[in-house]
Amino acid sequence: MKVILLENVRKVGSIGDIIDVKRGYARNFLIAQKKALFASKENIIEVEKIKSDLSKKDLDKKNEAKNIDEKLKNKEFEVKKLSTENNELYGSVKPTEIAKIVNLSMGIDINPSNIQPTEEIKSIGTFKVLLNLHSEIQTLIKIKVVQEEEKQ
Repeated sequence: MKVILLENVRKVGSIGDIIDVKRGYARNFLIAQKKALFASKENIIEVEKIKSDLSKKDLDKKNEAKNIDEKLKNKEFEVKKLSTENNELYGSVKPTEIAKIVNLSMGIDINPSNIQPTEEIKSIGTFKVLLNLHSEIQTLIKIKVVQEEEKQ
């Protein structure tokens, strides 16, 4: 299925590119997230007209991502979780929980789908987490998982 990209998408293409992707990826991700339009003649003409506006919006998003990158680069966030005697967690630390912690401590809103732990967080310790802030900007933060005191 041919689509026109409305923003830069990592490993896919840049604004205004007409690309051929699988139907499911186009419908369920690119078009649903308003990152692309079907490549009809009308849409191609429309995108050519608004390409400069789209580039400007993308530049604004990139600048915002740079600011967030400066604030978050190599920061460490602490998570308290209940664990077993051999330091394994009951469950794991999910991207939604990481997004909530970053929002509460720094006031920065990050979409959980942009959070990629380098490994599953299922035990006590320090873990690296990759944040995709923009198609060109990524930053690393650390999540320190500590034992939560049991309530009696």
